[in-house]
Amino acid sequence: MKNSENITTIMVKASSKYPIKIGSGLIENAGSYIKQKISAQKIVIITDDIVDKIYSRKVEQSLSSNGFEVLKYVFENGEERKNLTTYGQMLKFLAKNQVTRTDGIVALGGGVVGDMAGFVASTFLRGIKYVQIPTTLLSQIDSSVGGKTAIDLKEGKNLVGAFYQPSLVLCDTDVLSTLPKSVFDDGMGEAVKYALLSKKVFKLFESEKLELGKLVTLCIDYKRQVVEADEFEKNKRKLLNLGHTPAHAIEKLSKYTISHGKAVRMGIDIILKNSATLNLIKKEEYVRIKEILDGKLRAEENPFTMEQIVKACAQDKKRSANKISLLMVHGVGNVKEHKIDISNLKGYLR
Repeated sequence: MKNSENITTIMVKASSKYPIKIGSGLIENAGSYIKQKISAQKIVIITDDIVDKIYSRKVEQSLSSNGFEVLKYVFENGEERKNLTTYGQMLKFLAKNQVTRTDGIVALGGGVVGDMAGFVASTFLRGIKYVQIPTTLLSQIDSSVGGKTAIDLKEGKNLVGAFYQPSLVLCDTDVLSTLPKSVFDDGMGEAVKYALLSKKVFKLFESEKLELGKLVTLCIDYKRQVVEADEFEKNKRKLLNLGHTPAHAIEKLSKYTISHGKAVRMGIDIILKNSATLNLIKKEEYVRIKEILDGKLRAEENPFTMEQIVKACAQDKKRSANKISLLMVHGVGNVKEHKIDISNLKGYLR
């Protein structure tokens, strides 16, 4: 980890090595950073209609001033757009504009944009370079890092995707101070996950004031360590799915009207409570953990029954034959995978 002129750089050493830059003013200077990593004639910005109005012009100007020909594809905001139809339209756009293997893509936006643009980059012409510029807390601390790309099917979330690492990630912390509360809370839902996985993040949660720059850095550095140890999610990387099995079920049951971060926070609450019920953690530790987490972001009420959630979990991508992987909390920094029969899932999610 390196610090220079208020910009922190974290190097990810996965199947390909790339830097994650964290700090102020990165969006305005995106072109110069991208030029150092990608030798391309064309750069295609993929973004949604909300982010486009706020940040696209700054990125376009920076790219143009650094000699890139800039194209832009804008799609409608929302998880429901992360589908085969939108994916196909993006591929056709790239083909129509004669994008080549030596050109590149910039994913400018939140998790949906990053997931889709990354998957497009991984599959168009069997793979072209791409850069992540995440514009939400959730995408900065989680989805933009580690090379997971995906789209949804009607049958479930993120069922089609690939592991494909970006060439560069630019996390501009300036965007965090202007996020709407609902979008910020979405990111905090994912940050709660890191607080249970990492003692360093939990300690930060215990402080009276949460330093956002430090939160982003600690979460990214934790994920960096996990990705380097297990890039293709065979073992340790599964820990990053804490709370996600019930969360994905909640998202699907709500027809994606409940956002990912809110669903993850609900899912973590379900897992945490059941970890205490199953005596995996002591009651006093559960009370302390919950108090700290609720102090930063309290889970909203889950509108679905556990019967509904258990049934929806049966189609989770983490299922293998008749077994499903469920992560349970044994303490802060002590999350363990439980491989259980689908028929026994109800015993873990009461």
